[in-house]
Amino acid sequence: MTLTQPAGDLLNAIIGAAPGSALAALRAQRPDILRHTQGSHDVLLSPEDPGGLSLAERALVARRVAELSGHAALTAHYQTLVAARGEPHAGARREAILAHAERLAVAPRSATKAHLAALDAVGLRARDIVALAQLVAFVAYQVRAAVGLSLLAQEKAA
Repeated sequence: MTLTQPAGDLLNAIIGAAPGSALAALRAQRPDILRHTQGSHDVLLSPEDPGGLSLAERALVARRVAELSGHAALTAHYQTLVAARGEPHAGARREAILAHAERLAVAPRSATKAHLAALDAVGLRARDIVALAQLVAFVAYQVRAAVGLSLLAQEKAA
């Protein structure tokens, strides 16, 4: 299993929960959570129809949110995805997308209608803006889950 194409569970790969380990067994007790977490990753990062938010832009946003969180393993995973898909071109569109992702990740209450209008001005439609917000929220969830699971693993090891 690689971090770019997880065979089943990216979070287990990120936290180093080997198959058969106590932590993997604990997580396996909630198969719906495993399935929905991995499914959310797959549909948000690699949808069949990405709409107006390209696959490269999605990877870039995910990397930035992981970077802002300070989670090195998730940042590395998303950096690998960015490298595979290519860096989106620099310019107003990229800057608007990243600025909005950062705003939602760091200070979501500061988002205004003017910020949404700025996204519209660079070609994002309502569907794309919703996908962007969902992606930011999902990576934030991944970070919290990975940190919590890593703490559980440390506790079990102690």
